[in-house]
Amino acid sequence: MRFGYSPVCLDHDPGPRHPESPDRLRAIREGLQREHGVEYVDADPIDLDTVRAVHDRAYVSELESFCVDGGGGEWDPDTVATEGTWPAVRKSAGLARWAAERALAGDDGRETPFSIGRPPGHHATLDDAMGFCFLNNVGIAAQWALDQGADGVAILDWDVHHGNGTQNCFYDRSDVLVASIHEDGIYPGTGASDETGTGAGAGRTINVPLPPGAGDAAYELVLDKLVRPAVESLDPDLVLVSAGFDAHRHDPISRMRVTTEGYGVLAKRVRSIATDVDAGLGFVLEGGYGLDVLAESVRRVHEVCDGYEPMAPEEEPSNAVQSTVDAIARSHQAFVTK
Repeated sequence: MRFGYSPVCLDHDPGPRHPESPDRLRAIREGLQREHGVEYVDADPIDLDTVRAVHDRAYVSELESFCVDGGGGEWDPDTVATEGTWPAVRKSAGLARWAAERALAGDDGRETPFSIGRPPGHHATLDDAMGFCFLNNVGIAAQWALDQGADGVAILDWDVHHGNGTQNCFYDRSDVLVASIHEDGIYPGTGASDETGTGAGAGRTINVPLPPGAGDAAYELVLDKLVRPAVESLDPDLVLVSAGFDAHRHDPISRMRVTTEGYGVLAKRVRSIATDVDAGLGFVLEGGYGLDVLAESVRRVHEVCDGYEPMAPEEEPSNAVQSTVDAIARSHQAFVTK
């Protein structure tokens, strides 16, 4: 894969006890150092006009002033900025835009783009920072692609937390599908299955809150039964993955049971979906706070894009998972068959 990376993203440092630390990127790079076909690519910082195409203009100005003029501080108890945050934020969004650009250009296989910028972005709403996130990287990349003429963008968020910010950006839009698979009942408390979009965007939001303990088979079922038909219905030019790895069974902040091999299965599935609708595919890093398993999981996604065949899960989804997925499929049936 080609990884979008810049050392500028290390300059955002919210403190030694904060889980979203620069060590996340260091761990990923260390885990990839023995892999073949790895290339690192830098990108320009995002320009503010592109940011303002998604985020409220007053919010962007306030955030810049908070970081640059005020030297940062606690935006909220979880979301901490320093003087180095603003350059990192712009660089992280720029790397996500790069991933969208390369995916639209047809880069795939060993050249599949994966932005490993930080801070992450999927909790950042139109006018607020939260959950370690300041700008919505994947949302900015998706809107940029649409502004360049892309005919629809599908965003799959497999981070363990609901991508509330991304949903907020596109909830009333017909040209963007936002599908979020997340653990039920945890931060940020949004992402119920009946949040399905409004107005022109009715049916273009799919939320799949899974019970704690759900693992590889559950996620595979969601992609096959819910995500694939929704993507096929939109028929987008671009598929972007908000790739958080905190649903891993050994991540310290979740109760989910996805394995490293399971992330390989997810990568294979989403590649198949993108190929079948003739869409470009790009990945944008979100969460993942167990450094070893974060590195292992990113490496497995890379290996799948390089030709590795992951092993399908042997277990079956639980009855609770099956019931959840069946109910969501029934409620979305009218939308995906339009």
